[in-house]
Amino acid sequence: MFAEHIEHDQLGSIPIGTLSTEYYWLDRWYNVFRFRDADLNLKKIYCNISMPPRFDGEILTYVDLDIDVLVEPDFSYRVLDLEDFEDNARHYNYPPAIQTEAQRALEELIRSIETRAYPFNVS
Repeated sequence: MFAEHIEHDQLGSIPIGTLSTEYYWLDRWYNVFRFRDADLNLKKIYCNISMPPRFDGEILTYVDLDIDVLVEPDFSYRVLDLEDFEDNARHYNYPPAIQTEAQRALEELIRSIETRAYPFNVS
C-alpha cells in the first residue's frame, strides 16, 4: 500500500492507499504491477520488460530493459519506451540474445493482455 501520494510520469497520480500487487517469475523476461484503489477497483497495470529476476532468499533483483506496457482497466494498452530500449541496445551493445528475448517477452506479454491470461484475469 502506498503510504504517500506519488506523481509518476507514466502512471499519473497514485494516491495514498493505492494497493500494488506485483508478479515476478524467475523464468520470464517481464514483471507485472497491478494498481488498485482502496475499494479494490483496478486503476492501472504496469508491466516492465526485464531480465529474469534473481532471488537470493531475501532480496529480489532484476535488470529493467526500459520497455514498459501500460494497461488500462478496460485492457487497452500502450507500449512505452521502445525507443529507449533501442537506443540503449546500441549504446551498451546489448547481445543479440538479450534483444531477442526482450522482443519475445513483449510479444508474450501483449498476447497475455489480449487473451486475459494470468495475471490479467485476476480481479
